[in-house]
Amino acid sequence: MGMSWHPEEFNCAHCHSSLVERGFVEEKDHVYCEICYEQFFAPTCARCSQKILGEVMNALKNTWHISCFVCVACQQPIRGNMFHLEDGQPYCEMDYYRLFGTNCHGCDFPIEAGDKFLEALGYTWHDTCFVCVVCSTNLEGQAFFSKKDKPLCKKHAHAVNV
Repeated sequence: MGMSWHPEEFNCAHCHSSLVERGFVEEKDHVYCEICYEQFFAPTCARCSQKILGEVMNALKNTWHISCFVCVACQQPIRGNMFHLEDGQPYCEMDYYRLFGTNCHGCDFPIEAGDKFLEALGYTWHDTCFVCVVCSTNLEGQAFFSKKDKPLCKKHAHAVNV
């Protein structure tokens, strides 16, 4: 707290026990022994319902032990990594795309949150991947034709080799 203390005055703000040779926590401009901090200030983990003394994970409007905030599929801690929600449950990025993801029919890469995409010919495409197979003209929002489930522009609608 940027202050100096006489050893006999460096005490827990609640129980007044000496903090000279034990751990303490700063909270609201006061110092507390770990026991008082746990009892009065420590957040409760949303998974295990135990008090959190150490690193806290804040996610989904709750507090968690780092080891308790896990992917519901693989049960591995998510830590500071990206995660996705499905039915209110957290999934690590890898499991989310494995279980719920869709790959673009044009490039075979995942269609991720925020990507523009469209559905045509029974497949899902990135908006930039839905192109004529002959000339690569973008067909999003355009009239198109199909041959063997491959999109064609008007100009190449009757192309022989597709």
